[in-house]
Amino acid sequence: MRMLSAAAVVVLLTAPAYAQTPNINLMPELMSKSPEEKEQDAIKDKAYKDSLRKIPDAKASSDPWGTVRSTDTPKAAAAPAKKSKTGSTSQ
Repeated sequence: MRMLSAAAVVVLLTAPAYAQTPNINLMPELMSKSPEEKEQDAIKDKAYKDSLRKIPDAKASSDPWGTVRSTDTPKAAAAPAKKSKTGSTSQ
């Protein structure tokens, strides 16, 4: 009876873990392409490469705030005024 109950416990504990495993075939059957498909892929690849060559290089800066900011580095900020420990100002 102990063996039967132990087997039942093992089955009940492994069933949820088995259900969580993905059903993925890591070695699918290799499908070879026909010569027509290979030719179409070559044409698509050539068209893609040609379209990439038509894109102009960005030579100008695309910074919209470039004319607003100064080119030199900002100076260090002035030291903040010291406050008393209580944070109130004295009169």
